Amino acid sequence: MPISVAEEKTGPMATILMADDDEDDRLLACEAMGEAGLSHDLRFVSDGRELVDYLTRRGAYAPPAAAPRPAIVLLDVNMPRMNGWEALVSIRRHPELKGLPVVMMTTAWTDREVRRCYELGANSFIQKPGSFGELVRILENVDRYWFGTVSLPGA
Repeated sequence: MPISVAEEKTGPMATILMADDDEDDRLLACEAMGEAGLSHDLRFVSDGRELVDYLTRRGAYAPPAAAPRPAIVLLDVNMPRMNGWEALVSIRRHPELKGLPVVMMTTAWTDREVRRCYELGANSFIQKPGSFGELVRILENVDRYWFGTVSLPGA
């Protein structure tokens, strides 16, 4: 379900799809987007299988209006049913999704895990922040980089 979170627009509105099983993290992301003044269409799925269904428009996500193509995916590594690594591999196997920017996120990580994310095709790796203020700053940086600096397909 789309969530409008901004008070002022910082650039063209884009759909951001966040895959995270933690309801508190999803709520904080909404609040942080609003605090940062970002007006993107932030949507959520709760695990890797739901993410792949959304991106491939299967099941409940078959109607295009139910699953607008995201400009970027924020993907939690540790999730039930299908974890972030498995979801990333599945995304990269689909020809129409290969170019979709995927930013991996997790709380606890090792250098080996970061390396694995990049080897599997992640575009970025971000450690989940420990405070709300840090989350606001990270989302501002994500917005600035992905929507203000680089050129995305279809933009």
